[in-house]
Amino acid sequence: MSNAGQAAEVQVSLADRIAGKYLTFDLAEEEYGLEILRVREIIGLMDITPVPKTPDFVLGVINLRGKVIPVVDLRLKFGLPYKEPDDRTCVIVVEVTAENGTVQMGIVVDRVNEVVDVKGSEVEPTPSFGVNLDTAFILGMAKVGDKVKILLDIDKVLTAAEVAAMASF
Repeated sequence: MSNAGQAAEVQVSLADRIAGKYLTFDLAEEEYGLEILRVREIIGLMDITPVPKTPDFVLGVINLRGKVIPVVDLRLKFGLPYKEPDDRTCVIVVEVTAENGTVQMGIVVDRVNEVVDVKGSEVEPTPSFGVNLDTAFILGMAKVGDKVKILLDIDKVLTAAEVAAMASF
């Protein structure tokens, strides 16, 4: 098999692996998607207890039915400007795989949209931006309808050290 054929086969298998159902949400006018199997629940914004000496994007912790869960502002983690929460601001409780098991954490998003079924044929690899950017946290780009949705690998949005630090809350 030629190198081009092998590359095409690798691309097809990657797209097929990424295909599935995604919860979509907005952050600063862009639409993102998370694998629905990683989403535990969606809740409204509630009182968040700040934790000293954490990074700016870690808002603190919430008490969710007796369980303490760290909460991250995804806008701040991605270097986007802070936005004052409104009635559409939500916390998506996700399960993140860490070195020592799984950790539940909340991510604050501007608005939750819908669950979409992404087909392998709709997935494109993350483009090369011509500069040295870390895009490992992006699974791929999904062309759904006339929009492009950025599909996130929630396990790579935070570094291993950040997840380990949150596991200690």
